[in-house]
Amino acid sequence: MTDVIFENCNLSNANLQNGLIYRVSFKDCKLLGVNFSEAGLSNVTFENCQAGLCNFVDTTLKTVIFDHTSLKGTTFANSQFKNPVFNACDLDDAYIGECPLKGIDISSCSYDRINVDLKHLAGCIVSPQQAIGFARLLGLVIKS
Repeated sequence: MTDVIFENCNLSNANLQNGLIYRVSFKDCKLLGVNFSEAGLSNVTFENCQAGLCNFVDTTLKTVIFDHTSLKGTTFANSQFKNPVFNACDLDDAYIGECPLKGIDISSCSYDRINVDLKHLAGCIVSPQQAIGFARLLGLVIKS
């Protein structure tokens, strides 16, 4: 797909595996369970979307913006990020495994629980409250 705008669409459970998605915008879309595994996304925007339980395994994401988007339970396993933006997203129970997070800013995002590899967390930009949560994962006891 190139130069496409999806607005108010329901693409839940679509299979976009191995797809090439370039200059595409998803606005106010329902994308529950979409399979983006092994796809290449470049200059893609997800704005105000319900994108929970999506599969981004082995996906390349270049200049992808997630803006006010729910990514609950979404899997980003072994994905390659280049200039991603996560702005005010819900990352509750998301799995971000085997993905270096250096330079990625999740400080405006919310979650009760997030699954990340501690070895890939170095350089990730987080809020002070998120930092306390990650420090507890490292076994530190926080004294107030």
